[in-house]
Amino acid sequence: MTDNGIDDIDDSACPECGGTVAPDGRCWDCGADRPGFRAHVEIGAVGGAAGVSDRGRHRGVNADAMALAAAGPWTVGVVCDGVSMAPRGERAAKLAAEVGVAALAARLAEGVLPETALAESALRAGRAVTALAASPGAAPACTYAAGIAGPEGIWSAWVGDSRVYWLPDEGPGTALTEDDTGELDVLAAWLGADAGEPAPRIRSYRPAVPGRLLLCTDGLWRHLPDPGALRTVVDRGARHGTAPAGRPLLAGARALVDHALAAGGQDNITALLLPVAAAAPGRPAATGPA
Repeated sequence: MTDNGIDDIDDSACPECGGTVAPDGRCWDCGADRPGFRAHVEIGAVGGAAGVSDRGRHRGVNADAMALAAAGPWTVGVVCDGVSMAPRGERAAKLAAEVGVAALAARLAEGVLPETALAESALRAGRAVTALAASPGAAPACTYAAGIAGPEGIWSAWVGDSRVYWLPDEGPGTALTEDDTGELDVLAAWLGADAGEPAPRIRSYRPAVPGRLLLCTDGLWRHLPDPGALRTVVDRGARHGTAPAGRPLLAGARALVDHALAAGGQDNITALLLPVAAAAPGRPAATGPA
């Protein structure tokens, strides 16, 4: 569910014919190019979740994508990063994020376990990306990171090197993902026709204190890999940022992206923040990610 309290910045309408602009910046209907398409995107959801994505200073296309939804007591988000060596990575990322978050929200609303919803959403997103391929040798591809925040805790799932972090209001934060990379940080898992069925890894955590769940692409974490540094930037943005009153997570996401841009902005940058409450009363709090 989109929060109308935040004006989503996403220029998807073609100025020439009013048609839909594809993720690569070209209109599906008339073929016109839209300079600067998706150079900067901001989204929000009911409950205060917010995300910011920026093309960066050295990329012609923003191949990152993100999506948010609220389903009853659950807030869900997905972040994807188009693989630069694959064709139409930006299209793969946008489709995977949209399909993944829709599947997550729908399955949680039906009452399935978060772990099941995460596994199924990754599978659906992977199949959607696979369907984009003209052939196995011309297969769009992207990473995938999903997060759930609810009254009983937080959950993360991932394929690739997009990350999920737990950033508590008090105490040390931690990464809830481990990069799927091999020697020389080469990507070892992704969504796409040349990757087979996705096998996401899933983690859960029941926090004792409130905080934020951060989903991000490597355009951010390569500048800020440490959870403590990430939280410092988010907190500073919430205190001194330019977001509308009552939107601290939007201010925090903007601050993270601004930090990466100030550090050079070599890649696309995406930061998505979900609010997290302390674990429901009567349920023991875990001491670390499961």
